[in-house]
Amino acid sequence: CTAEACSFRDANREMQKRGVVVLGVSADSIESHQKFADKYGLPYPLLADTDTTVSHLYGVWKEKNYAGKTYMGINRETFLIDKDGIVRKVWPKVQAAEHAQEVLEAIESLGL
Repeated sequence: CTAEACSFRDANREMQKRGVVVLGVSADSIESHQKFADKYGLPYPLLADTDTTVSHLYGVWKEKNYAGKTYMGINRETFLIDKDGIVRKVWPKVQAAEHAQEVLEAIESLGL
C-alpha cells in the first residue's frame, strides 16, 4: 500500500531516533520491491517473501476476497517487535496514511 509505505518513510527519521527498524514484507519479487522503493524513496528495507515462508510464520498468509474472487494472499498487518524479539503489539487492520504515527505512539506508551 503506497500510503502506508510512505507514512513509514515520512516517520523513518523519528523511528531511527528511537532505535526502531522498519521492515516491509510482501510476496513480490526483489525487482518489484526495488522499483517500488526507488519510486517512493523508501529508506527502509523491503523483504521479498516470494515463497511466503515469513508470511506463514506470522500467520498473515490468508484467504482473501476481492471483486468476487477468492484467493490466497498476505493480510496487511503490523507487528511491533522489541529488541528481544518479543511481539509487543499487533495491528491486524490499519488506516494506512496514519499508521506510522500510531506505531510511534505505541512505541512511546510501551517505553520501547
